[in-house]
This record gives sequence, structure tokens and C-alpha cells, in this order.
Amino acid sequence: MATNTPGETTRLQHIGVIGGGAWGTALAQSACRAGRKVTLWAYEFETVAEINDHRTNRVYLPGVALDPGIRATAKAKDIAAADALLFVAPSQFSRAVASEIAPHLQSGTPVVICTKGVEQGTNAFMSEVVHEVLPGAKIAVLSGPSFAGEVARSLPTALTLACPDEALGAELTAALAHRTFRLYWTDDVTAAQVGGAVKNVLAIAAGIVEGRKFGANAHAAMVTRGFAELVRLGRALGGRFETLTGLSGLGDLILTASSVQSRNMSLGLALGQGRLLSEILGQRKSVSEGVHSAGAVVALAAKHGVEMPICEAVHSVVKGETSVDDAIDALLSRPLRAEVDFPPAQ
Repeated sequence: MATNTPGETTRLQHIGVIGGGAWGTALAQSACRAGRKVTLWAYEFETVAEINDHRTNRVYLPGVALDPGIRATAKAKDIAAADALLFVAPSQFSRAVASEIAPHLQSGTPVVICTKGVEQGTNAFMSEVVHEVLPGAKIAVLSGPSFAGEVARSLPTALTLACPDEALGAELTAALAHRTFRLYWTDDVTAAQVGGAVKNVLAIAAGIVEGRKFGANAHAAMVTRGFAELVRLGRALGGRFETLTGLSGLGDLILTASSVQSRNMSLGLALGQGRLLSEILGQRKSVSEGVHSAGAVVALAAKHGVEMPICEAVHSVVKGETSVDDAIDALLSRPLRAEVDFPPAQ
């Protein structure tokens, strides 16, 4: 792929952002910083009004003054004229949101999936869901280690941009990248999405370890063995080892499983401290994707004959089938085995 200079000229001058949560708002802020015209579509009318009238989004991204170039709207048709769309709807609502946009979207419009997760029921990745509803869209995936608040404040961030079309990948990189928002292209859309979905489940496990005060040794062991699960599933689904060990796989896992800034790790922390899942979720406005993706990840693993005991334990806990203590006991009682159980990259 040809290299790009951040901020270089591009035909993709108008970026539409679908989703007014923390990540959508941060990406809108970043796109403005890259010199683009930005229209942000949000479901909540109050969010739209606050962004347009006060240049803030205090519910989802407090303490950040938003760029005056961001125009918010609650009408799906208002983003139809954008040259490219960043799709940031929560994973379990992605099909419904894509359906709302479908009547207004021009065929051939690039749609960059920025949501990490797997749809419950279908066990489909977000690229599959969006492609099914928007068959004329050109699909790409943006994933990697990225806390929304840091991106919004222009702290340095590096992400994977996965796109099967190399030329389109170069165009999107030119449109979205800037000095503190670096994008690295790959055509490995599968691995990029496996990393983004599985790391959220593993972050819940990391939070439980922290909540139970098991110490740094246990945390390191859990993250390492969890990464082995992520790699096993990714390779079984056709993803490449080098992508899984890159920003959208290992990089995102390191971030999400190491800081309570992560919604998923903080949820696991609360579970580890003995709080009920219903109580934790009831106090949150933001979505912890790992809760919803855990069952789909486990189902995909079973379908492809992949062993994922940590993810299975998390799924059992969040579904209410197993207590945290019983899940921990089951993991610690597993038979000893060889460490490496997948072949090296060819």
C-alpha cells in the first residue's frame, strides 16, 4: 500500500458519523482535526441539541469542548450526502440503525465499521450485519487501542484500518489520519474484528481478577492465556496471525484489559467485588460490549471447535449460570497442558 502523509488531499471531504456516544463523538472530533466537514447523527434529540448549541456532549464525553465544525442531526437523511460514513452504533443495535440509513445511502459509499462486537442470535460480525443491510456500501473496519476521551483530546493514537480494497484503504487513511491519529492498513477484516470483539470479553475477566485482588501475576497470566484464545479463534475464522498480534488484536487487548477506563474492565471489577450485573448495568449510560458479545464469541468458538475457557467462564457469569467464585474455581482446576497449542505463522 502506498504511504500517506497525515492530512493530505483526499476526495473524501465530508465525513458522516453514525452514533453520538463517546466513541462516535470522539471520531467526529478527530475527523474535524483532519480537516474534514463532519455531520454526526445521534439518536437522542437532547444530544443533538447540546452538541449544536453548546459544543459539548456531557453525558457521553464530559469535559471535552467540541470542534465548532461538527454539525449534529437526528435525521438519517442528513448524512446521506457524506463522502464516507463512520458507523459507530452499538453492536446489538447496528442492524436497526443500518436499516434506518438504508433508504438514504448512495451505492458505493464507504462505510467504516467502528463498532466492536458480534450480533447476538446470528453470531455475525458487524461487517456482515452492515453488508447484509447495506449491500451497496464499501465496507471497512477501524479498530485498535483507543479510549474515546484520549482521542477527543488529541492524545496520540494508532489504529488498524482494515479494508479489502487497498485503494479505498489509502483514500480513507488520507481522509481520517492526522498527526495524533495514525492509521495502519490491512486487508484482514476478519482478524481486525475478532480482536475487537474478543478483547472486550477478556477485559471483563481482567476486571474480575482485579476485583478479587488476585494480584499482578494472575492478571498477566489471564491476559496471556486470554490472548491465546483470541488467536485460536481468529485463525480458525481465517484471520492472519500478524494481524491478531497487531494493534487491533494484542494492542487493543493490552489497553482494554489494563485500565478501569475500559467499560468492560470496570464492569468486571465490579463483578469481582461482588456486585450484581443488573445493578452495574442499571447505573450506566454507556454500553459494555463484552456482556453482549460473550455468548456469540462462545457460540462461534463451539461451531469451529475452538477451546476458549476464559471466554466461556465470562459468558457463564454474565448469563447468571455460574457464580464468579465457581467460574474461578473451574478455571484453576483445569488440567495442565502445553503452552503453545497453535502452529506458528507461515
